Amino acid sequence: MKRAEQVTFGGGGGLDRRAELREDPTALHGLWTASDTRVLLTWRGKVLGQRSDPERRPDGLAWIISTHALAEKHREAALFLGTGPDGAALFACDLGAWQPDALDEMALASFADVSEQQHPDLPAGDVFCELRLMMARLTPLEAELAATAKALLSWHQSHQFCARCGSRSAVSQAGWQRKCPDCKALHFPRTDPVVIMLITHGDDVLMGRSPGWPEGMYSLLAGFVEPGETLEAAVRREVFEETGVKVAEVGYLSSQPWPFPMSLMFGCSGKASSREITIDPKEIEDAIWVSRQDMMAAFAGEHPVLQPARKGAIAHFLLENWLADTLD
Repeated sequence: MKRAEQVTFGGGGGLDRRAELREDPTALHGLWTASDTRVLLTWRGKVLGQRSDPERRPDGLAWIISTHALAEKHREAALFLGTGPDGAALFACDLGAWQPDALDEMALASFADVSEQQHPDLPAGDVFCELRLMMARLTPLEAELAATAKALLSWHQSHQFCARCGSRSAVSQAGWQRKCPDCKALHFPRTDPVVIMLITHGDDVLMGRSPGWPEGMYSLLAGFVEPGETLEAAVRREVFEETGVKVAEVGYLSSQPWPFPMSLMFGCSGKASSREITIDPKEIEDAIWVSRQDMMAAFAGEHPVLQPARKGAIAHFLLENWLADTLD
């Protein structure tokens, strides 16, 4: 099996996180003011992207220098991501307070938001866009940076108050911690463990879809790991809860950070010991067994209905390896 960190979104691209610098204000100041420092901007969960082809969607991250007015305005809340292979410092800032003209809130809330937002203080063509739609075209380093920034900023946006006393907490450790000024409690970034499983029965694979997904889109079943639960137990529980299918043998395959909003996906395989499907409509909209032949047609874009998970997602990677008989 190919190394997943080389072929899935966010799997690893050479970012040196330099954790030892996070509590060193002097070092951080020096990094921020360096001429080669770059800052990634986000807005409402979107990242700033740029196009290599003006006729196509963004396919790379757009950066600004730390002396840019937008970077300076948000400097106090800037997150230190680390340094790149060239040694340059990389930060992220969120422009959550900005309100663009003619904002389509329904589009923003959709699963595959195709809308783009152009900030008036940024170069024409550099736009905020949905990360899911560009993730397959990012370089490994860009993917790791986007995943890190988006997940970390999502955590800050949803954890602004102290869980111990309720007071508003403050960003510290260059964005890798929040500290309560009243009770002094420390809070650290949250990552939610999720199992995503390739469940097979003979030459068929179990697929499901959630409400609101694009028509015809099916993916591997997935679910959160509960406290006190192993990955293997989570796989069996989630599959049975969602489809009524029982799973016997379970194995671990690979992992992927998934910043929607802040998950770590554990890719697993499993052998079904039953085949009859009884879905729980509170969990998923539909589940089906898909033959290897139909999945091959879907991957080739030749299936009349079925659309597999997007390239870059671990579900796509696992299915691709299953089709090629390279899971082991």
